[in-house]
Amino acid sequence: MVVRVIVDVIQLYIVLLFARLVMSWFPIDPWSRLAKLVRALARITDPVLTPIRRIMPPLRFGATAIDLSPIVLFFALEIVLSILQFH
Repeated sequence: MVVRVIVDVIQLYIVLLFARLVMSWFPIDPWSRLAKLVRALARITDPVLTPIRRIMPPLRFGATAIDLSPIVLFFALEIVLSILQFH
């Protein structure tokens, strides 16, 4: 029962992280309702992403940088989920 709740929370977090990533690809008016949603998603996801970013800074390609921390987090959460679902 407890494992099922943890799995559900992790799956919800993955959905929220994915939503934040997709929204970051598009310009959003900072005064819109959608911007409030993006800020809320950032408050939820940044506490986990920030330590990963400290260990693994974005890759620089000239003026462009690619943040790999969400990919690392996705893989880590999927590993945790697979371990929990076997129990």
